[in-house]
Amino acid sequence: MTDASNGAPRVDLTTRVRTYGSLVAFSHTVFALPFAASAVVLSLAVPHRPLDVARGAALLGCMVCARTSAMAFNRWADRDVDARNPRTRGRHVPAGIVAAGEALALAVGAGILAPGVLVILLGYSYAKRFTWGAHAWLGLALSLAPGGAWIAMGARPGLGIVLLMVAVLTWLLGFDVLYSLQDEEFDRGEGLKSIPARFGGKRALTISATAHAVTVAALAGCGLALGRGVAFAVGVVTAASLLVYEHSLVRRRGLAAIDKAFFDVNAWVSVAFFGLVALDAWLG
Repeated sequence: MTDASNGAPRVDLTTRVRTYGSLVAFSHTVFALPFAASAVVLSLAVPHRPLDVARGAALLGCMVCARTSAMAFNRWADRDVDARNPRTRGRHVPAGIVAAGEALALAVGAGILAPGVLVILLGYSYAKRFTWGAHAWLGLALSLAPGGAWIAMGARPGLGIVLLMVAVLTWLLGFDVLYSLQDEEFDRGEGLKSIPARFGGKRALTISATAHAVTVAALAGCGLALGRGVAFAVGVVTAASLLVYEHSLVRRRGLAAIDKAFFDVNAWVSVAFFGLVALDAWLG
């Protein structure tokens, strides 16, 4: 499409928005958003501030902006590494679809609504350069979503929300370890830190499974601490079953199953858990 006045290419705003959405993998918001929504629902059973449209919109806006800032900054910070990795060289910045300056500007702009957590969110982008605990760092970043939602609702911090945050942290840690199996040799060769590069694929699978066992235990503990009912318990069992399925996929099919295990199964974990948390609150 061109500008008729001078023949120069005209930017299609809709296309650009879609490009930026793809840059930050906006669809992956499905991982964090349902757990933040679960925290909001759970907070309604304890002393809290009223949940009105304005508060709900502010919660959603801050979470989306924080995640957008983190993802855009990660794509900017990793642009050189991504360009050298055959698996990631087609990403937006190394492929030239989005300029590096644009990605950084998006990170700064989106971060305006979430300055308090940017040290953790943006710091993750460099964690892999000095610690194989980067998976846990990313898990901590994601766990801020339900924790922040709980506090924003005016609910008093306690064991229940802490255990929900632990569940999210270890859930993310576990499936990020599985995802990073794809880059085990590349990371080792580049001197980048990850659990597969440090301990090898077989031990990484064990570490991931252990993390997910903690996830299930923490979700169950959250339900007990907050006095939840049968539907919540079904949510815990459903999450556990999906995680078992995820690990069986990777162990049976290897790296070929990573994309399905990473996105499809984990999206169902968060969405199904939220649905059953909401049902539990309605039944209660």
